[in-house]
Amino acid sequence: MAWFKREKKPIEQSTPPDERRVKTEGLWIKCEECRAIVWKKDLEENWQVCPKCQHHFRLGATQRLELLLDEGKWKEHDAGLSSSDPLKFTGPKVYALQLRDAQRKLGMKDAVITAEGTLNGRAVICSSMEFAFIGGSMGAVVGEKVTRAIELAIAKKTPLVVVSASAGARMMEGTVSLMQLAKVSAALAHLDEAKLPFISVLTDPTTGGVTASYAMLGDLNIAEPGALIGFAGPRVIEQTIRQKLPEGFQRSEFLLQHGFLDAVVHRKDLKTYIANAFDLLLA
Repeated sequence: MAWFKREKKPIEQSTPPDERRVKTEGLWIKCEECRAIVWKKDLEENWQVCPKCQHHFRLGATQRLELLLDEGKWKEHDAGLSSSDPLKFTGPKVYALQLRDAQRKLGMKDAVITAEGTLNGRAVICSSMEFAFIGGSMGAVVGEKVTRAIELAIAKKTPLVVVSASAGARMMEGTVSLMQLAKVSAALAHLDEAKLPFISVLTDPTTGGVTASYAMLGDLNIAEPGALIGFAGPRVIEQTIRQKLPEGFQRSEFLLQHGFLDAVVHRKDLKTYIANAFDLLLA
């Protein structure tokens, strides 16, 4: 029975154990609405819309421009503008460090991209906000870039689209950030005098000073399904008035029902809807 005690060599594996594991981390995403597990590639091909329940995930500023502008191509303006940290803010988080981290992570100087391109063949100026950049907050640079986008639209006699995604005014810049509400609104008055259309696209979330200024001043105010839109958030309102808010309060469908929006448009239809609206407004 010597053969029974003989030690057998283990079968050699050409691939290390770690590499033999199926690597699925990051390949699947759980839908925030229906809780279904969605293949990430399917989500990306569907412009970050859940194929099962049509929940709209958030898009970045660059993705927005790729969605709206022809062939995903545009010319960027004022890309080098950056905040000077006017208050040298050093609260719980040092503002200068927040700016530096966001700039390094996202490869952009601030929370908005101003692009010149075409939408279904029509020349347009489009400002697209990036929520991942300090909550898409509006400081001096965002206000200046949106104002310059308006002035560029006037100079080139083209319509304007602004895609908002913001937590509101950037309070680390204090009064300087609040001044942007009036500044951008005044520029939009000049756009109106030039008889050039402005379409405001509100996405999840659009709140605070952005809602209180240009986001609600469009010739058409349209939103994506399920977007949170308001000034103060629903939790703050409930704590203030000590009452339970209605179902769906501050979601785009609720605002449409109560006359605060002109339309709620699915992401796949957004480009066509805007193009048709410009045809009507410029007829």
